[in-house]
Amino acid sequence: MRTPSFQVHSPTTLSEALQIANSLKKQKTEFDWISGGTDLIPNYKWGINPRSNVISISGVDELGGISKTRIGAMARLQDIVESSEAHPLIAEAAASVASVMIRRSGTLGGNLCLDTRCFWLNQSETWRKSIEYCHKCDEGTGADCRVIPNQNELCVATYQGDLAPALMCLDATIHLASLNSTRSMPLEDFFQNDGITRNVLKPGEIVTHIELPDDSLRRFGSYQKLRHRDAWDFPEGGVAFSVGVDRDGSVSSLNMASTGFESIPRKHGDLISSLGKGPNWALEAERLGAELKRSVRPVLNTWFPPRYRKKMASVLARRAMEEASKRVTSA
Repeated sequence: MRTPSFQVHSPTTLSEALQIANSLKKQKTEFDWISGGTDLIPNYKWGINPRSNVISISGVDELGGISKTRIGAMARLQDIVESSEAHPLIAEAAASVASVMIRRSGTLGGNLCLDTRCFWLNQSETWRKSIEYCHKCDEGTGADCRVIPNQNELCVATYQGDLAPALMCLDATIHLASLNSTRSMPLEDFFQNDGITRNVLKPGEIVTHIELPDDSLRRFGSYQKLRHRDAWDFPEGGVAFSVGVDRDGSVSSLNMASTGFESIPRKHGDLISSLGKGPNWALEAERLGAELKRSVRPVLNTWFPPRYRKKMASVLARRAMEEASKRVTSA
């Protein structure tokens, strides 16, 4: 598989990057942002919606940095794993991504903006042509969805990023910038339930950093992941759970979020609200797992079948809650 030709733009400041993006937008020229390229370049090689221009933000230092309450979009995943500043839950989720070599290239922003995946899409172009294109593949073909036949209004490709659920459990805020404005929102509001649009980013807009509340420093959590091979694969399912603790040791907050089951990562505040602030961990973990199993809606487009992924949602939730409770006890 050969990488198609494209023009690379290499700004050194955020302002310059946004000016280039705005110029390409005015010319009605499609482009992609790129840094590590660990997901984008393989997609290009497979002929999955390649663009004629890419804007590399690898040289934009102001998008980097890791602190206790702020992580830049350009922060490398392995740097997060090794950082003494990054929250342990974020570092744990980052450490579960692929391999060290991939993590040394992949970034926080790239993981959050990861393209959705589907086994009707993530194949060679020759393979896709042989069975006719799907709704997401080579956008604009008008083809129907291969997973849910006879409809081409909604793509159900699966989101398989690892960091989003961990960040959601810490109530992270995501910050975006375009040439003339900036905006921010809770991370769970960043994603859109469609495998093509994926998120709320507008043309020419970029993720700059995520920010954590001060009380995230007193939250303990765990991220549990289902995958086919430990050394490489995207999550077939992932669950993060966090427990916030006051200075007097009482439980102040509980959060749970999932990934790999649907087109978006999802925060499950509705399931958590019934736990109260002082749950019997063993009993509540079993019940919470059963409720998550009923809540998630995987489809047949990844390695493991939906029934198994739903079953494992229950297992992952129970494990995450039990492990988080152990870390609270030992703190």
